[in-house]
Order: sequence, then structure tokens, then C-alpha cells
Amino acid sequence: MKITLKKLLFVCLMLTGSLVASAQNNCSGLNSSQCDIVNALTTAVPFLRIAPDARAGGMGDVGIATSPDPNSTFHNPAKLAFIKTFDTKSDKEYDGKTFGVSMSYTPWLRSLVNDIYLAHLTGYYKINKMQAVAMSIRYFSLGQIQFTDASGNNLQQFRPNEFAIDGTYSRILAKGFSTGITLRFIYSNLASGQSVGGTSINPGIAASADIGFYYNTDIKIKDRKSNLAVGLVFSNLGSKISYTNSARKDFIPMNMGLGLAYSIDIDKHNSFTLAADVNKLLVPTPDPSDSTQAWRDKSVPGAIFGSFSDAPGGAKEEFREFTIGVGAEYWYDKQFAVRVGYFHEAPTKGNRRYLSAGLGLRYSVFGLDFSYLIPTSAQRNPLDNTLRFTLVFNFKQVKQGEDAPVEEGAGGTSRL
Repeated sequence: MKITLKKLLFVCLMLTGSLVASAQNNCSGLNSSQCDIVNALTTAVPFLRIAPDARAGGMGDVGIATSPDPNSTFHNPAKLAFIKTFDTKSDKEYDGKTFGVSMSYTPWLRSLVNDIYLAHLTGYYKINKMQAVAMSIRYFSLGQIQFTDASGNNLQQFRPNEFAIDGTYSRILAKGFSTGITLRFIYSNLASGQSVGGTSINPGIAASADIGFYYNTDIKIKDRKSNLAVGLVFSNLGSKISYTNSARKDFIPMNMGLGLAYSIDIDKHNSFTLAADVNKLLVPTPDPSDSTQAWRDKSVPGAIFGSFSDAPGGAKEEFREFTIGVGAEYWYDKQFAVRVGYFHEAPTKGNRRYLSAGLGLRYSVFGLDFSYLIPTSAQRNPLDNTLRFTLVFNFKQVKQGEDAPVEEGAGGTSRL
């Protein structure tokens, strides 16, 4: 059996790992020495590394140390405990129970196909000033695929899909310092019921965890309030995944990320944030000289600890495996935001390079974010014209005659 039309390439790439990384494994435009070092990392279920929310999408996918919001469950679960809700009349922090919901939608890879999308729903509950819990689900639809036999006759249609269900707990441990953990169930159904070379394809199932740390401190510079924050997160630490009964399984995108953010209130109506994230996949680097692909048989702990020293090209190649994102966010009157960002990945490790821009709007308990991705590489990029949309709602129990709250971080506002 085979898959016809333009989705053949896409599904094959998803079955073997990351679309972008696989797409870069060619020598077009490179000399022979450069071609020798094109060695992108590949994993299964790469949708787990797609930033789902428009706020981060407008800032170069930065979010490890930015101000907390409901989507902290994806970027750094430790931030969730620092979500603050303020009364609009007194401008004092509300110390009761609060909760919020965020919904995001991303039409994905529109330069290749027109029916793939990523949807994300998350909700948090602030138990008290010290701790918070959250639940979220990410759903990735790969559209509709027509299966045919070897002669090209239509057999059946199929809609591949993947999803992850998360549960998060976050707690403040000391002044300005918190930690958080997320447990995740992963389900990937790319072509179940079909077979390739006589081997049946089954849904892939895996489990993983995120562990995050977050620290922020207030700084006063020339009577202006500012805040410096740093975050560290290890995400998708978990089991391998397989789509067949083969003993050889694929790694999921285990990752280490370090983030830094600085926010300042310029005056009563204007605030500004500058942030940066550095990420590295904690998976083995393929060895092009090993035809047996023995690196795929490493254990999960062996892959994590060995990921800093296993590149065939040595330290120089290891450094190329770090991706960098930088972003800026400006708020006027804590109601209207403008965001810009840039994301960079080495040409030999995937070559994702793009600018991003976004807008944010807040009114009472309601928030809306929008972002747009602009590739900067010369070649046509499957990420061209990527959009993200996010709706945010934040609530507390409102007493009679009391105004609704405004939440810090729901869209990047900064109450310091």
C-alpha cells in the first residue's frame, strides 16, 4: 500500500522523525565539505516541540522565563505558581482561589498542505499564593490522506492525528523561586491498520515528564520598577515510542531549555520586556558512518547524558545543536501589546530561521493574541505564513459590587 499525492512526503517524514530536520538532509547549494556535516537530529512526535500559543509565537518561540500565563504549562511549569490576579479597584493582589483558560489554534505547514493544524487547550487553578495546578491537551491533526494499493486504486481515507494530555503541579519554594512538574501521556496515530513491507503499523504510545525551575527578583533602577527572571526546564523526559512491533524504537523530543527575561515599567502606561531562550535536544546525534544506526538503540538515560558529547564532528557540531530564540514585548497601559522575535537554528541541524511578530489585547477577563511567522532563509520554507491565535480567560470569585480581575502574565503584562 502507498499514500498518494503531496502527503506522501509529509507522512514519511513524520514516521521517521522531524519534518524540518529531515527536509534539510540534502546537499542542494552546499559544497562537498559542507554536505558532510549536514546531520540533523531526528525524533518521533515532533509536534511536542511546537510552541502552541501566539504570545510566544510572536516572540521567536521564547517563553521559559517570561511572565507567567496559562501557557506556562508548555514553556515552564514552574512559572505557573507565580500567576497573580489583581483587583482593578484596589490594585492589590487577590489571595483567594483563581482560575483561567487558554485556547490556541495554529494552521500548520500551509505552504505544503491546507488541512493540518495544531490545537491547544489549557486550564489552571491557583489553589493559594504558593501553589497551582493545571490540565492541558494538545491535538495535532495531519489532515486527510487517501490510501491506495500498488496499482493506484483507492482503498480508504484516513485522518492521522496525535495528541498529548498533561497534568501540572507548581509550587513556590522560597521568595522568588518555584518549581513545577508536568506528567504527560502521548498518543500518535499516523497510519494504524496499514502495513509497510508486511509490517503492520500501530498507534504509538509513550509517557513523559517536564521538570522546571523559575526564579525572579524585583530590581529598582532610577525609580523605575523592573524584574529579572531566569528559567530552566527539562521537557519530554520519557519513554521511546514505536509504530510497529519492532524492538527498535524512536526517541521522543527530550529537551533542555534555559531562559532569561528582563522587564521594566518605563512609566505608568508603558512597559517593556526583553527575553531569550536557548534549547538543546537531549537525543543522540546520528552517525552517518554507522549503517546499523546503533545510536538508536541507546537507553533513555544514556541518550540524555551522551547528547552533549556524541556528535561525530566533536564540540563544534555539538554547539550547532543549540537553538536560540530572542523576543521583545511592549505593553501600552497593560491593554495593548506589540511583539517581535527571531529564532535561529544552524543550517546543518535543521535550518529553521525566522522572524516573528505579534499583537496582544486585554480587556477585563478576556485576552486575544495573534502572531505571524516570517522565514528568513532563502529557500522556500514549510513554515511560511504560519499564524497562531490564542484566547485567554481569567477568573476569580467576584463578590457583589466587585470588579473583575486583571491577571499578570495572561498576555505578558507585568505587575511588579
